[in-house]
Amino acid sequence: MLKLQNAILEMVARSEDLASVADRLCREVERLNPDAVCSVLEVDPAGMLHPLAGPSLPDDYSAALDGIFIGPNVGSCGTAAYLGEAVEVTDIATDPKWVDFAELALPLGLRACWSSPICNGRGAVIGTFAFYYREKRGPSALEQKLVNTCLHLCAIAITNHRWQLEQQRRALEDALTGLPNRAAFNAALAKLPCDQPGSWALLFVDLDNLKTINDTFGHHAGDRLIATAAERIAGVILPDKAYRLGGDEFALLMRSPAALKDLEGVAGAILAALSVPADCGGHLAVPRATIGGAVLAFGDGTSERVRQNADFALYHAKETSRGGFVRYWPGIGSRITRRLDAIRDVDAALGDHRLLPYYQPIYRIDTREIMGFEALCRIRLGDRVLAAAQFHEATTDMWIATALTERMLGLVAADIRGWLDAGLDVQHIGLNVSSADFHGGQLAEQLCRIFAAARVPLDRIILEVTETVYMGQADHVVAQQIRALRARGLRVALDDFGTGFASLTHLMTLPIDILKIDKTFVDQLLGSSVSRAIVEGLLHIAGELNVEVIAEGVETEEQAQLLRAAGCQFGQGYLFSPPVDVVEATGLLVGQLALPASVASLRR
Repeated sequence: MLKLQNAILEMVARSEDLASVADRLCREVERLNPDAVCSVLEVDPAGMLHPLAGPSLPDDYSAALDGIFIGPNVGSCGTAAYLGEAVEVTDIATDPKWVDFAELALPLGLRACWSSPICNGRGAVIGTFAFYYREKRGPSALEQKLVNTCLHLCAIAITNHRWQLEQQRRALEDALTGLPNRAAFNAALAKLPCDQPGSWALLFVDLDNLKTINDTFGHHAGDRLIATAAERIAGVILPDKAYRLGGDEFALLMRSPAALKDLEGVAGAILAALSVPADCGGHLAVPRATIGGAVLAFGDGTSERVRQNADFALYHAKETSRGGFVRYWPGIGSRITRRLDAIRDVDAALGDHRLLPYYQPIYRIDTREIMGFEALCRIRLGDRVLAAAQFHEATTDMWIATALTERMLGLVAADIRGWLDAGLDVQHIGLNVSSADFHGGQLAEQLCRIFAAARVPLDRIILEVTETVYMGQADHVVAQQIRALRARGLRVALDDFGTGFASLTHLMTLPIDILKIDKTFVDQLLGSSVSRAIVEGLLHIAGELNVEVIAEGVETEEQAQLLRAAGCQFGQGYLFSPPVDVVEATGLLVGQLALPASVASLRR
């Protein structure tokens, strides 16, 4: 008996498979007691029987018991588990507990069965241990002692097995959402076949507003947002599987034919499900998300390649289509690489103080007098000076964008102060700002602090904001902050008008002082009556709204004269001057001192 205990406990300590432990136990017991046939069944939490071991019983007999619910007349084992006490049946052929099961046992020569419940430390039944006999009899005193030992060993083995399963479940399950976690995702991804292009796809979902919810309402509300989003996402993609990778990240493994046929439709359904307001701990919030995805393609070779492609797609979506879906396409990785290179280059330029402002003057078209400048960001690279278009991709990074603005504000403020100290009247300087500047929440503080330190009045500054920045924010953050800045004396120009998604009706509600007509309209003035009509219409509407107009990209005298004839007073472009450094800009201002003093300024 001691040898049996040691053997079984050693197997349990080594975490060997539960079925192997039960099989070894039955074989050792049958060796000690040849007159009995041993059986071990497990009872799951739902109350169903599952064979663990019965080495002397046919496989089809054990299989017939699998999944049977315990009850008051379910053989010896099912009844013992139901009652929580030993059940002794000395005649299977006549006992009512065996009415539905006798035909399974009798052909095998089994005439009697004594079954005992296996209980855990809390007294709950977790299995049964049974002796079958080939004659009509009950257990002997020695068998009772032997079974008591076996019940104890089985309880240890089953309890340990379930504990390990629970630990594995917890290791692979996200506690907040109940979804499989990152470890489970990594394991599932590693097992996916990669030899059939199109056989599976991967979507990455990022919640866009978790930080805002956490900061505004607290982490409890953020947790509710995550849990709600997880439930909705998992529900939409059934029968496919959702995983929570951590924080606001989810991964979706798509294998169903319907999903693979219409990945865009699945992404749209997810975004639609998320768009319904959710109760986040007493606060209503809308889970907002961005999705990137990739399908296993020919040549991918490994699941990690698909994962990388989906990452690229999500990264690109967050930069260009936030709140939408981007599917991976060849070349997207190169574009992202270029962007990361641009970010690295601009970061280095900031660190090395190689950032410098160039100034393109704005002229009065009729008198050719300088009315102000637009400050344009440049980077010195060796003996070259790079225009903003050459590192524009870097400005999609919020940190880079705000750092560039901070540096440019300081440089421009210093230049204006220098001009004013030299007696050079600079009526205004236009400064370009991005959505990152507004959403960073520091723009007003930056402007006031930097220009106050340089003793430059804010009414010398014109903030130039593109249509995309101005009208692309559903939360109205930009418009609200611009109204606050105008209240401090700054003027605002709507830049590149006509290239984004503005409409004339926006001009009635947007808080602006100056409208800058994009170069594309100016380019077509000579050859397109439509462009002339649009420009003339804009000039008329702007006049009625008391908004000044500046034409951008004026390159020929013919364009200048057409603009003047249409009533446009101010122009900017290579006809007058390219962007120049501070030294040349100073020269332009000095040269203007000899001009008549009667210069009409921009309406304030």
